[in-house]
Amino acid sequence: MGNIKTLIESGKPCKALVVGSGKSGFASARFLRQLGCEVSLSEKSAESAMDPELLAWLREWQVYYETGGHRRETFLAADLIVVSPGVPLEIEPLAAARQAGVEIVGELGLGAAYLQIPIVAVTGTNGKTTVTKLIGELLQAAGRKVFVGGNIGTPLTDYLLGEQGAEIAVLEVSSYQLDTAGEFRPDVAVLLNISPDHLDRYASFDDYAASKMKIFAWQMPDDLAILNADDPEIAQRLAKFPAPARKAWFGKQLDGNPGAVFEENQIALQGMFSARETYPLPDGLRESPNRENAMAATLAARIMACPVEAINRGLAEFKRPPHRLFRVTEIDGVSYYDDSKATNVGAVQSALEGMTQPVILIAGGRDKGGDYRYIAESVRAKVKKMVLIGEAREKMAAALAGLTSIEMAESLEEAVRMAASGAVEGDAVLLSPACASFDMFLSYADRGEKFQKIVLALAK
Repeated sequence: MGNIKTLIESGKPCKALVVGSGKSGFASARFLRQLGCEVSLSEKSAESAMDPELLAWLREWQVYYETGGHRRETFLAADLIVVSPGVPLEIEPLAAARQAGVEIVGELGLGAAYLQIPIVAVTGTNGKTTVTKLIGELLQAAGRKVFVGGNIGTPLTDYLLGEQGAEIAVLEVSSYQLDTAGEFRPDVAVLLNISPDHLDRYASFDDYAASKMKIFAWQMPDDLAILNADDPEIAQRLAKFPAPARKAWFGKQLDGNPGAVFEENQIALQGMFSARETYPLPDGLRESPNRENAMAATLAARIMACPVEAINRGLAEFKRPPHRLFRVTEIDGVSYYDDSKATNVGAVQSALEGMTQPVILIAGGRDKGGDYRYIAESVRAKVKKMVLIGEAREKMAAALAGLTSIEMAESLEEAVRMAASGAVEGDAVLLSPACASFDMFLSYADRGEKFQKIVLALAK
């Protein structure tokens, strides 16, 4: 990140190219212009698909932009390229610029180079939005001024364009962001879990997992890494790429290591402070994966000097993000859960592990390249029937054949009716798709909202 600041503040105008016109691209362009750079923008989509507000800004400030594809010459003319998370890093113009020695960074790396407050960064295949928001709320319960953003809500550079009144930044960071984060160094880095995801972008699961481990790459011995003691992938990756920071763990067994465990409906912190500390959990946070999320968040907040009473108050008041194991209603003794945010196999695995009732699972959607056999044992143990929808249903059915009863539905409404007809008192109907939503819906939120409406209509 020192290279970025040196390049921008060298005394001569820095030619900065922003690649991608989404939320983070727009924020990056405005921030770079504020820093005095000569800004340009390259977008693959047509101009008609771009944000009208961005187009108005580009025209107002006479910023050069190209649409409908990326010109190699534009990339090679830049001193600095800021690439948006959704842009594949292997596209030819980026490869040519990299070969020519052009500095390439993402919005996270650019913003972090100019951030002057402590950073708590959260990544993982699943749970990162919940944990990021929970850490923010625990700190706010203590009266701390906190910026919560990154991969959710507000881009970091958007925060830097404002008044910057926060004492602590709590950032959700994705694997895509970590790929271009430069020398990103969080004071506290939280890795929740690693399971197969985004394999439509990464060449292999190893590549994806390596991206997650980059959250620790630039930490120093006085920083802290918070890790999931129950995740075998994390232990395996740490053996290959040791994290230089101090370590704290959360999980069922810590084997004498410092961290957080769950016992008797409460979180216990051990080996962290002068005395053992306990934090009661409300009902909504006692089941997996919510309790693991609460353990990770409590550790991070406590390390940032959040008082015990503020953490207890924040845990009691926390509301989980929508569409993550949300109990919609109960009909004739059958519980209905909206877990539409579970867009990968690891999220479904986590949801099934936390279920105590026999499950009728509604799954399917647009395939993301994951291996559905990852959830095979949980399906065998917990799922009495699967109802599959969307583009991936045939692939999913083939991977899980013989483990449970499998039926196909043409729509989500039909899937809910089929699930309800096969459910008896004491069962749970769980929408946990393991897939993206874009084959049938606008987003996972749209999918979840439609599921809730269908279920509530069924209740009437």
